[in-house]
Amino acid sequence: MNMETPSVTAPPAPKSMSQMQLPTAMMRDILLKTIFRRNLEIVSEIARVICLPIPVTQELVDLARSQKLLEATGTMAAGSSGEMGYQLTDAGKARTIDALAQSEYFGAMPVPLDVYREQVKRQSIRNIHVSREQLTSAMGHLILPPDLLDQLGPAVGAGRSILMYGPPGNGKSSISNGIRDALGDKIYVPRAIEYTGQVITVYDPIVHSAAEEDLDDPNSLRRTSGRYDTRYVKCERPTVITGGELSLSMLDLVYNPTARTYQAPLQLKSTGGIFIVDDLGRQEEPPQSLVNRWIVPLEESKDILALQSGEKFEVPFDTLVIFSTNFHPNEIFDKAALRRIFYKIKIDGPSQEDFLKIFAMMARKRKVPLDERALVHLLKKKYPTINNEFANYQPIFLLDQMISICEFEGIPYQMTPDLIDRAWANMFVKEEKIVH
Repeated sequence: MNMETPSVTAPPAPKSMSQMQLPTAMMRDILLKTIFRRNLEIVSEIARVICLPIPVTQELVDLARSQKLLEATGTMAAGSSGEMGYQLTDAGKARTIDALAQSEYFGAMPVPLDVYREQVKRQSIRNIHVSREQLTSAMGHLILPPDLLDQLGPAVGAGRSILMYGPPGNGKSSISNGIRDALGDKIYVPRAIEYTGQVITVYDPIVHSAAEEDLDDPNSLRRTSGRYDTRYVKCERPTVITGGELSLSMLDLVYNPTARTYQAPLQLKSTGGIFIVDDLGRQEEPPQSLVNRWIVPLEESKDILALQSGEKFEVPFDTLVIFSTNFHPNEIFDKAALRRIFYKIKIDGPSQEDFLKIFAMMARKRKVPLDERALVHLLKKKYPTINNEFANYQPIFLLDQMISICEFEGIPYQMTPDLIDRAWANMFVKEEKIVH
């Protein structure tokens, strides 16, 4: 946890069914489906799986009992610290089968969209403060021009959109990842949210890395990890990275016709974190179309999604969007789109001095001794053939090529003018006409 970033306020756990703001029948049905699918008997176990406090779970169990859908087994369940066991009645089984036909969803009780909106405000990406020290520390493994951090710092701190552009192979993706590492604090991601009775799953282990925590002992009077709403998972701020595969359909709700539930689109999963669109201009859709899709979210901090029925609704849009491209912005955007991207930062190739620093640092890491004659040959004979255009990826490429040659020839790692020539030949393809 970075000292500069105050910790995010945790979502408070509901104290009663009336505080849940979910349809009563929906809560009851999720309870029944969970008991049925997971073969649960005791309230503390049920509470853990539906992610509600024990008193609220007991209230739900009592409701289902009053409707003759659950009954007490009349025995204390084995290994349950003396807890009463419950089971579905015949009417309860019939109701459960009916409920499963409408939606397969069971497990964690969803968070109503309006309640989730409040949590998004409490942990907004716009609330974070990233200092120069945090950014420098996160980018420590990169050799960057000094004025680049001057531009990046305010852009990240504003939590607005950033366009990074410049020639390929100069670390735009690494810088994006460094920005993510600089954020440093934790937020709360809902397992699922609810809108008009529809369940939308949000938490995704591929996108969200859960913070390690002590699990609550539901039987303990003093709970160990704090009384926050366990329908949320405490996570690192999420990062979604997409490249050439990004399509407009990935930004829509995904409906699962078998489970009859929805999965949140990528930008909703990245709420409170970063959405990186890498290699903009390599997607099937033109960049202008992709950016047009983001215009309302970027300007109004809200996105509009559609259900299967066609009904549209608003969800929070609280994401730092980083576009990264090898094209000049004027080639792929019109002025209106460019105006809506808050920060434009050019990432250029390194100077000769920085190139040599990167080369020396990488040679040290790869355990290849530096050789002055080979370096002079590289700078005086090779780089003039490409107008001295240095790129950040080149040192590691050349070194790895030389290492492969040394291993093949059975000689110690070294660099010589001859090895430089052989490595260089693989970095660029000679312009020539191939006869078919």
